[in-house]
Amino acid sequence: MRRKQFTERQILSILKQHESGVSVADLCREHGMSQSAFYKWRSKYAGMDSSMLNELKRLQEENAKLKKLYAEERLVSEARKELLEGKW
Repeated sequence: MRRKQFTERQILSILKQHESGVSVADLCREHGMSQSAFYKWRSKYAGMDSSMLNELKRLQEENAKLKKLYAEERLVSEARKELLEGKW
């Protein structure tokens, strides 16, 4: 069975349907997902709206950039350390 991919917007829409009174079983049947997926989404996206989702994505992108910069600087630092120790 192929895995269905949902966008964050679709996930928020499904969660809002649940908040309006639709049961979890009905949502899962309608959208073709498991209940465990629903509960994982609810724990991750509970109480979010689209502006908060945009902010989350922006912070995740910024975090990825910072991790990349740190890794590059760490490599440069290690190379300098080896040069100063005379390993080359």
